[in-house]
Amino acid sequence: MSHTLTPRTGHQYTIMHGDYVAVITELGAAMRKLTYKGSNVIVPFGENQVAPASSGQQLIPYPNRIEDGVYTFEGATYELPIDEHDRNNAIHGYGYRAYWTLESLTESSVTLSWRSPNMAGYPFDLTVATTYTLGDDGLSITIAATNHGDVNAPWALAIHPWLDNGFDGYGDEIDGQNAQCSLTLPADTHVTVDDRLLPTGTEPVDGTKYDFREPRLFTEQPYDDAWTDLRHAEDGTVTAVFRRPDGMAVEVGGDETITSFQVCTATGFAPDNHPSGVAVEPQTAYANAFNTGADLIVIAPGETSSTDLFIRMVEA
Repeated sequence: MSHTLTPRTGHQYTIMHGDYVAVITELGAAMRKLTYKGSNVIVPFGENQVAPASSGQQLIPYPNRIEDGVYTFEGATYELPIDEHDRNNAIHGYGYRAYWTLESLTESSVTLSWRSPNMAGYPFDLTVATTYTLGDDGLSITIAATNHGDVNAPWALAIHPWLDNGFDGYGDEIDGQNAQCSLTLPADTHVTVDDRLLPTGTEPVDGTKYDFREPRLFTEQPYDDAWTDLRHAEDGTVTAVFRRPDGMAVEVGGDETITSFQVCTATGFAPDNHPSGVAVEPQTAYANAFNTGADLIVIAPGETSSTDLFIRMVEA
């Protein structure tokens, strides 16, 4: 007796509106594909493929790295699994590893949820609900975390879209393709790091290759860096703009809870793990926040922390 196997990324939830189509996976509630008029907005990956370089994933309950996988929160010390062995860091949280529960699905919207298991490294009892909705203005994403426990919970998040540079595939030629693209990022401060990519301090972007306040080409890559002191608009949102040589641009950003961006060109990554684009990641806190406390969100028992994000294609 034969049967059809479910894809390794789980059930696939396709939503559409107007010129936009998105595919969200059961595994990690990740963005596997987002297109506009048939053109890739983010770099897609296969339904049976390990997400290359964290492509499309939600990074919860913390983004980026935690030094030695150890942190202390409100007087207790916790130890996380080491995921990045060459740098001895824990990285990108737990949410992307689990199959999420489908809560609702319409033609243009899908909501999935995940309850954090009782892990030694993160015993806090959170339920996270993520809603993806397509509209005239592209993809909007709401990530809401509710604390069901009786103690405070540390929390931070990011999304990890690889913005497509207008070329297809993976490979060694991508750095040259990325160099034809530019980024505008309204951030006054660059986060300095050590050789483990852990923060050591901050510096003004003025006069450096990290000044993206006006459009700047990726001719001085590599980048795998964070920026903070963001300039939010009057409505509280902050937007990064990634411009492509085909005359299109991708806008990505979020609400007032977004305090930093991480940008990665994947320079030096193995060809089959080097998406044809640049990761532009809005985040509520940058690396090692569980240790430093910088921009860390603390969710009290019974409370919910919610973040709104967006990705959309526009004429450059």
